[in-house]
Amino acid sequence: MPYLKSISLHNTVDRSLAYILNPDKTEDLLYTTALNCMANAEDAYLNMKMVYEHFSGKKYNEPPPLNGKGRVKAIHYIQSFDPQDNISPEEAHRISKAFARKTFGDDCQIVIATHCDKNHIHTHFILNSYSLTGKKFYDNQTTLNKIKEYSDRVCLAFGVQPYDKSKGKGKTMAYNEWEHQKRGTSWKQKIRIEIDRLIASVKNIDELLYELELLGYTVKRGKYISIKAPEQQRFVRTQTLGEDYIAESIASRILWRDVGANVTLSGEPAPIRDDYIKAIDDVSQLARDGKKIQRKRDSTSLYSPENDMDIYKLSAQLTIINRDNIHSIGELEGKIENLKDTYEKARQEINVLLSEQDRLNSLVESADTFYELSEKSTLSISEKLRLNICRQCMQKNGINSHEKYQRLKQLQCDTKQKISALNSNFENCKRLYDVYADIAKTYREISKGDYISWLVEEKKKRSKML
Repeated sequence: MPYLKSISLHNTVDRSLAYILNPDKTEDLLYTTALNCMANAEDAYLNMKMVYEHFSGKKYNEPPPLNGKGRVKAIHYIQSFDPQDNISPEEAHRISKAFARKTFGDDCQIVIATHCDKNHIHTHFILNSYSLTGKKFYDNQTTLNKIKEYSDRVCLAFGVQPYDKSKGKGKTMAYNEWEHQKRGTSWKQKIRIEIDRLIASVKNIDELLYELELLGYTVKRGKYISIKAPEQQRFVRTQTLGEDYIAESIASRILWRDVGANVTLSGEPAPIRDDYIKAIDDVSQLARDGKKIQRKRDSTSLYSPENDMDIYKLSAQLTIINRDNIHSIGELEGKIENLKDTYEKARQEINVLLSEQDRLNSLVESADTFYELSEKSTLSISEKLRLNICRQCMQKNGINSHEKYQRLKQLQCDTKQKISALNSNFENCKRLYDVYADIAKTYREISKGDYISWLVEEKKKRSKML
C-alpha cells in the first residue's frame, strides 16, 4: 500500500539531491536511477539548472524574495511502501521507475532513489519543474491527486494493493502506537526532540518543516501545523506538544536564539525603550503570578520568569533597540524600508554575478576540454567536433594562451568569492529585516496595550479549555 506525498523545492534542490543520493540509504547508490540527467548530486543539479534556465529565463539559484518562497525549481515526491507488503528494495525501485516514466513521460528530468535504511522501503523522486521539451510541471492538490492515481495503477500492475485511504480513521489505537505507549516512549516526545534539535540550525519555521519532511515526517500546513512521524498513525498538532511548540513560539525561538538578552541602556532616553522596560516588568509580574501561559525558552530547564520565551523575546528586542540606538517606531520603520531597498539591490547584484559565474564556468570547462583533447594523439569524430567547438569558444573570448587561461581561472575564483561574500551579507540583511519587523509588530502591540492583555486573555482561554 504505497503512500505518496510531495514537497515543492524553491531554493534547496542541491541539498535535496545530496540527501536522496546518500550511499548509506541506497546500498551504495545501488538503488538510484536518473532520467535525462546524471545520477550524482552535483551533475544532476547542473543538468537541471541548464534546462530550467533555458525554458524559464530565470536563474536556478536566484536568491529568494524578501517575502514568500520564490519560484518552484523542482518537486520532491516520496513514495512510501507499507512494511506489510513485504516489498524488496529491488521491487520498489522497479515500481518507482515505471511510475516515473508513466506519470511524467520520457522527456522529464528526474532522479530516483530508493531508500532501504528504515523498516519501511520508500523512494524519493526529484523532478525538474521543466521537461526537456519545455513542459511545466506543477505541484498542487489537483496534480498530486492525479499523480497518486498513477501510483496506484502502476502498483496494481505490479501486484501491490494501493494505499487504503480509510487507514487511520476510527478510534482504535494501532498496535505499534500501543507498543510505544507501553514502553513509555511517545510520538509527541519524539517530535519535540526533533524540533528542539532543528531549531539550533534552521533559519526559519519553513526550513524547519522542510527538514522534518526530509527526515520522513509528514507535515500539514494550515491554520495549525500538524506533524506525523514515520509509522505514526495520526497527525499531531504542534500546539498539543506544549506552549513551546506552537508556531509563534517556534518562530520566536528560531529568530531570537542567537541574541543576547542582557539589557544595557545607552544613549539618550527614548520612548520606545521606556515602553519596552515597562512591558518587560509587566510580563515578568504576570509570570510570577501565574497569569500568563508558560513558554519556556530552554525546553530542557524548569520554567521560571528567567526562562520564559515572552520575557526573553522582549529583553532581546530591547537589546537590539539599544545596540542600534533606535529612538522611535518611525526611526525603526525607516530602517526597515532601507533594508528592503538594500535587500533588493543585493539580489540584483547577486543575480548579475551568478550570470557572470555561469559564463566563466562554461569558458573554463571549454578550455579544460580543449587542452585535454589537444594532448591526445588520436581523436574520434565526436572528439574532433568537441575540440573545434571549444577552440571556437576560446578564440571568441580571447583565450589564446595559457597565461590568459590562468587569468580566466583566477577571475572565476574571484567571482566565486564575491558571490560567497554577497550571500553572507544577503543572509545578514534578511535576518536583520526579520528582527526589525518582529520588533515593530511587538511594539505596536505594546503601545496599543494589546500585548499584555493578549497574554492574559490567552491564559484565560487556555484555562477554560482544560
